[in-house]
Amino acid sequence: MGHCSGLDYTDKVVLITGGTKGIGAGIACRFLQAGARVIVCGRSAPQALPQAGGAQAIFMACDVRDPDSLKALFEGIRADFGHLDVLVNNAGGSPAAEAASVSPRFHEGIIRLNLIAPLNVAQQANVLMQQQANGGCIVFIGSISALRASPGTAAYGAAKAGVLALVQSLAVEWAPKVRVVAVSPGLVRTEQSHLHYGDEQGVAAVSAGIPAGRMAVPEDIGNACLFIASPMAGYASGCNLLLHGGGERPAFLGAAQNAGH
Repeated sequence: MGHCSGLDYTDKVVLITGGTKGIGAGIACRFLQAGARVIVCGRSAPQALPQAGGAQAIFMACDVRDPDSLKALFEGIRADFGHLDVLVNNAGGSPAAEAASVSPRFHEGIIRLNLIAPLNVAQQANVLMQQQANGGCIVFIGSISALRASPGTAAYGAAKAGVLALVQSLAVEWAPKVRVVAVSPGLVRTEQSHLHYGDEQGVAAVSAGIPAGRMAVPEDIGNACLFIASPMAGYASGCNLLLHGGGERPAFLGAAQNAGH
């Protein structure tokens, strides 16, 4: 596809943490299509790297929870690319677990991965971006779980709420060189959807409760990141782009309708 004005990332360097699968891979593909040089990082190299627009993402090994690993990653980016224009802080997630019964170590691990690690990644990116004439943009991938009850992933929801607070504070601290924003997806269909929603029938039932009539796909999140990190959104900082297809149909409406029959 052609690059529309303002969304041309030719010669731009974009780092996407957790960019080898799921939402991260969808984001990587959209930036590749826009002409960016895309770096994806993870603990181990995937069998296949994201590809789009005749280009392929570059893999750099990194455990975002390990400060030494992060330092090595950014030293490598500085040496190999010389600059970094966009960071998409995407790595994270959580298995479903009862808050009452899991270990304190489990909760600490979830918060470390979803809040502390993204802060540490952003800190490293900011150091590099502050030295650049054009600064840069840091995009945190949030979640609808930060804004509503998140039973089964309570620590994850709390961590993502912390991310939204971080975005507001860092946008003030790191301005005007670096913009800091969040993109918060609702329900997203990925290769791991069956772990949360079951089979196709389960996915269809969940989708029916979304006003848009479907779950998001990773490319939807990629499109939002492509816009929010571009000059077209150059005045956007400290904000959260909520991407949930209209939200979720309130449960009381269904209950009331069923009671009426």
